[in-house]
Amino acid sequence: MSDPQSLSKPDLDRSFSELYRTHLRDVYSYAYYRVGNHHDAEDLTEQTFLQAYRHYERALRESDGRPLRPWLIRIAHNLAANYYRDRARRPESAIEDAAVISAPHTTETLVEGREELEQILAGVQQLPDDRREALIMRFALGMDNREIARALGRSDGATKVLLHRAIKQLEGIVSAHDGARPAPGGAR
Repeated sequence: MSDPQSLSKPDLDRSFSELYRTHLRDVYSYAYYRVGNHHDAEDLTEQTFLQAYRHYERALRESDGRPLRPWLIRIAHNLAANYYRDRARRPESAIEDAAVISAPHTTETLVEGREELEQILAGVQQLPDDRREALIMRFALGMDNREIARALGRSDGATKVLLHRAIKQLEGIVSAHDGARPAPGGAR
């Protein structure tokens, strides 16, 4: 891309539209994994792109040609932190989500797979914020270590250590949960 200062407003808008189309799914996925519900994730995604649009020209100048996905995820990260801080100030009593049964008769394997996924997702929620963030970026968004480092404002080495520790801690949480569950047939 040419120098952002030499771009006309229509060119900047076209460029931003391309950024939006390219990264909408990643930003939404990140927001959804952070807040856990569709409506709030949509709101955070919208806020992320509104804020990104306001600062887009500067971001282009400062990126030196690097991808802007980590910048967008960083915006979403900051907005999600604000979301949780605001919720902590104004506690709400949530209506329990009713699980929708998609198939009345499932196989044992499908049930076990769902239980394992639920354990993993619950375990991710128990991790400290920075570890949870890194895992979401790595496995839900497929970001590489360098992108995660940029999004979290850390060095590549610190990010690698963070991911390693997050995975080890998650394994421990899931293993502890597995040990607490009775084996089939009532045996332990």
